[in-house]
Parts: sequence; C-alpha cells; structure tokens
Amino acid sequence: MKKAIKNYGIQFFKEIIPVVVGILIALFIDNWNAERKDKAYIDQVFATIHSELKETNEDISSNIPLQKSLVEALESYSTNQKVAIVDIVMKSKGIYIPNIRINAWKSVSSSKIDLIQYEKVTTLSNIEELKTALNTKTQFLMSYLYSNMNATDKNTKQTLKMILLDILQTERTIERTIKLFGEK
Repeated sequence: MKKAIKNYGIQFFKEIIPVVVGILIALFIDNWNAERKDKAYIDQVFATIHSELKETNEDISSNIPLQKSLVEALESYSTNQKVAIVDIVMKSKGIYIPNIRINAWKSVSSSKIDLIQYEKVTTLSNIEELKTALNTKTQFLMSYLYSNMNATDKNTKQTLKMILLDILQTERTIERTIKLFGEK
C-alpha cells in the first residue's frame, strides 16, 4: 500500500511539474508580449506627442511677433481718440492665437497613463492646464474685444493691451514647458 502511494505520488509529480512549468512559461511569454506591445504603443504615442508639440511650438513662434505688433499698435494709438480698437486690430491684420495640440496626450492619459514616467506625465499635464488657461484668456479677450470694438479711449486700449500681454506670457510659458518636455 505504501509502495502504491509512493508510486502514485511520483507519478503525480511527474505529470504536474511539466504542467506547472508550461503554465509559467506561457505566463512569461504573455507578459513579455504585453510589455512589447505596450512599449510599441507608448513609442508611437510619444512620436505623435513630439510631432504635435513641435507643431504647437512653431505655431506659437509664428504668432508671437504678430501679437507683439498688435500690442505695439495699441500702445502707439492709445492716445489717438480718432482711432477705434477695431481699426487698430485691422491695421495689425487681426488677432492670432496658436492652436495647442495635445490630442495624443489626451488619448493616453485616459487609458495607459501608468506606462509613462511621472516627470513626463507632470509636464504634459502642465501643458494641458496651460492650454485650458489660454483658451479661457482667449475667450475673455474676444468677449472684451467685441464689447469694445468701437472704443477710442486710452483706458480701453490699455486694458486690451494688458489682456494680450497676459496671453503672450501664457504662450511663452507653453513654449518653455514644451522645451522642458523635449529635454526629458
């Protein structure tokens, strides 16, 4: 009887060990494959993020001189009571606000954020917050502009200038944050 139990035990281990080893190998291969797919996904997302941030930076860089021109025109015409804000804006060829592109970040931030280094998450979150702030300031600018289009007084022109300078500062902060992201 003891011999039968011993033989049964040996037979059991002979059969169970290959099954356990097979399961462990399958789990290892599955984990390796999942990690490989996640790395490929993150590499693709970061390529897109870098492309979007490069486009954003170029857009900001091309808009800043135009915005500075409008600020200078507002300063130049601030005391001229014959020139309305709408005329100054038209002479400066309009108002330019950059398009901040963060679509790839939004897609990864809602699904696989745990695959990204904390420093990069923080920087991309800061860019997203700055985009929101820029949108809010732009809406305020447009609202102010529409309600004061025909204004000719110095105070209204100076207020518009200050709003534009605030927007310029936010854009420069976005530029610096994008540069910081590129360095990480």
